[in-house]
Order: sequence, then structure tokens, then C-alpha cells
Amino acid sequence: MNLLGIVAVSGKPGLWRALAQNKTGYILESLDEQKTKLVANISTAKLAALNEITIFGLEDDIKLLDVFEKMKNASSVPDAKADGKKMREFFREIAPDHDEEKVYASDMKKIISWYQALKDLPLFSEDEPTAPAAEETPAVAEPVKAVEAEVAPEKPKAKAKKPAAKKAE
Repeated sequence: MNLLGIVAVSGKPGLWRALAQNKTGYILESLDEQKTKLVANISTAKLAALNEITIFGLEDDIKLLDVFEKMKNASSVPDAKADGKKMREFFREIAPDHDEEKVYASDMKKIISWYQALKDLPLFSEDEPTAPAAEETPAVAEPVKAVEAEVAPEKPKAKAKKPAAKKAE
């Protein structure tokens, strides 16, 4: 499962693919049918990469990727609009060591809706890249910093004197 570049944006429904980055934020594209574009400002929007999200566990946190893998192998996944009891029973099956006090029904609903959005995409069945190879993948270019040329400061120009008006005699 290759979820690199897939993010969730706080305050925005659905999942987004990071297309590029500019100096003010990220350019994102929705994963739904509309393929809407969005510029998420770094200072105001909170982005969460799916491959870095974890779920509270009793001992250690559980990676979202592991939960998705178990959901893929599960016999049936409940609907995201199912009641909390059904979702809790499902999560006891796929993540038996999740912390039931810290993982709320809203979290489970979000994870199930993300799974429903991702399960049919080709990237969901791709293998995650294990080690980046320098020859195979082009390096992401660092932002180019403007180089200021050393220029001698300009000397202030002398103001032209206006000729004095002649006094009438």
C-alpha cells in the first residue's frame, strides 16, 4: 500500500493528494471524482500524511497502514454511517490492542470513510517504496534562493539649482 503524498486537511472533508509545494503552502487535489484543486496555506491549514498517522494503542501506537491492511483482509467492513457499537466491534477485530478510551467513534468513522475512499484506487494496491533509489526517483529540487548581486550603492544625484529670478529694478 503506497499512501505517500496522501493527506487529510483539517476542516476539509475527504482525502487529498499533494501535487506540489510553493512558498505559501501545498497544492492539493481531491481524490474524489471532482478532482478539485486547493492551495493549503502552511500557516493556517493542518495537514496530516496518512502514512504517518497512528492510532492510540494500549502499549504502542498502531500505524494506520497496518489497520488498512487488516481492513483489506477483513470479511466485511461496516459502513461509515453505522452505529458506534458496530464500528467498535469491527475495530476490536482488526486492532484488538487499540485504546478504547482514546479512540472515539468519530475517529473510527473517519478511518472507515478513508478506507472506503482509498480501497478502489490503484495506489492502494501498490507496494510502498522501501528505500528511495537515487537513480530511479528524481530528487525534489530545493527552492532556489535569490542571490543578490553586490552593487555599489548609488550616489545621491546633486539637485539642479534653479536659476534665481531676477529682481525687477
